[in-house]
Amino acid sequence: MPYEYLAHGVTSDVTFRTTGHDLDALFAAAADATTNLMVNRLESIAPAVTIPVTVYAEELDLLLLRFLDELVFHKDAERLLLRATDVHVTIESGACRVGAVLTGETIDPAKHELEADIKAVTLHGLYVRRLGAGWQAEVTLDV
Repeated sequence: MPYEYLAHGVTSDVTFRTTGHDLDALFAAAADATTNLMVNRLESIAPAVTIPVTVYAEELDLLLLRFLDELVFHKDAERLLLRATDVHVTIESGACRVGAVLTGETIDPAKHELEADIKAVTLHGLYVRRLGAGWQAEVTLDV
């Protein structure tokens, strides 16, 4: 599993650390960690809806925050549980960009064993950094 939940967060927050061999894998793993906090089994989410997204930021950590915010937004606004596929992170001329396809379906309590309701992705302790031959990030979610 390319992510783990950490115990040092505040009780109303959940912190996870994720790794990836490249930024694409790191962002995809962070998206799975975020969605997996909302629903017990990621496999229970069928790819019935497809939403292309593109997010920009000046720094990688803010790019990750804005990318994960997309998952929370669609959960709140459209009652969708989503996973990220075809994730591509680029850095050019000091600007960071992530493009991805979010796939999933409407929340169905009869089908999805719901876990936590994520209110927001926070700046607290947020980082994205190179780690050896790969990348690591830490994210705190307000639940």
